[in-house]
Amino acid sequence: MRGVFNKIWLAAAFAAVAAPAFAAAPQPPRMPHYRFVNYTTANGLPNNHVYSVLVDGSRIWAGTDDGLAEYENGKWKTYTTKDGLAQQAVLSLALDKRTGDVWVGTMGGLNRISGGRIIATYTQLNSGLSNDIVYGVSVEGENVWVATAAGACRLNLNTGQWSIYTDSNTPMKEIWVYGVSAAPDKVYFAVWGSGLIEYNQQTKLWDIYEDPDHQLEIVLFKNQGLIHDIVSSVSYVDKIVWVATYFGDSRYDGRYWHNFLTKDSGLPSNFTNYVKGVDANRAWFCTDKGLAYYDGANWAVYTPSLTTGKPEMWVRDAQGHVTHIPVTTAPANNYMLGIDFQGRDIWVATAGGLSHGIFEPQP
Repeated sequence: MRGVFNKIWLAAAFAAVAAPAFAAAPQPPRMPHYRFVNYTTANGLPNNHVYSVLVDGSRIWAGTDDGLAEYENGKWKTYTTKDGLAQQAVLSLALDKRTGDVWVGTMGGLNRISGGRIIATYTQLNSGLSNDIVYGVSVEGENVWVATAAGACRLNLNTGQWSIYTDSNTPMKEIWVYGVSAAPDKVYFAVWGSGLIEYNQQTKLWDIYEDPDHQLEIVLFKNQGLIHDIVSSVSYVDKIVWVATYFGDSRYDGRYWHNFLTKDSGLPSNFTNYVKGVDANRAWFCTDKGLAYYDGANWAVYTPSLTTGKPEMWVRDAQGHVTHIPVTTAPANNYMLGIDFQGRDIWVATAGGLSHGIFEPQP
């Protein structure tokens, strides 16, 4: 009998040593939490389809399908063609921080707002604007850089001179320019079907970055270069270029590329409409399936559920562990088109309204 008990004791002891200890679920990284307040036509927005958003101190500008909306002190004001707006669909916005002027890109030209009034309208007929469909605007010093459906252009505010950039004088193979991000050293253009175009302001030289796979919808080698040639948006901040495409996203530090796909990151979708960098390590991605935030290692996604419409937030850590965070609010729509920052708050342009994400500190 003693032998039987010894065998049982030895078997139990061996099992205790051999069996791996139970691994507790990893704690999710601390990511920003927001309480979302959504604005639609029901409470003052002229149209629920919001293409762009711009934070101007306490004033918020929203480019919609039915005019430009200005929100301040709880009140809305709308600019339409009756007020001098070039066209009712407002695609892009930029702030001149030196003067406080707002530049407005529409489907029918470019406007300049100063002191609450539209003071100038630029079109193909009355200026050097390369095309009336203005997808992007970026103000850098005395220069206003413009991305249009037929090339890019630059307006020098001191001289009033326009410069036009197309396939005839730049490396771009297509002239459908979707976005522009300008800084004193370099200017970057997001070009549909032609990758990322770089202009060096010191040397006056151009460069082009293309997908080495040449628009294949697969990635043969990870981080080999730009993720895809169909570039929808670009953001240049702290010497880092963040690039959005309809087939994933990229980060470029001037030497190395890092690509992001749904299969190896926290992106909710590879179809990205807009990207905005915070600094060299952090960026926001506006996709067709939600808003994604990347802090350099971890991801957070904010969206109404694609199936139930209920608010969702989930976090993916650097090891790939995903945690769903209980939330009670979400942006107005999962189709994201733009974002800007107001302190620690965010404002998000969606296909279903304008969303204010109010930062909520966590214990």
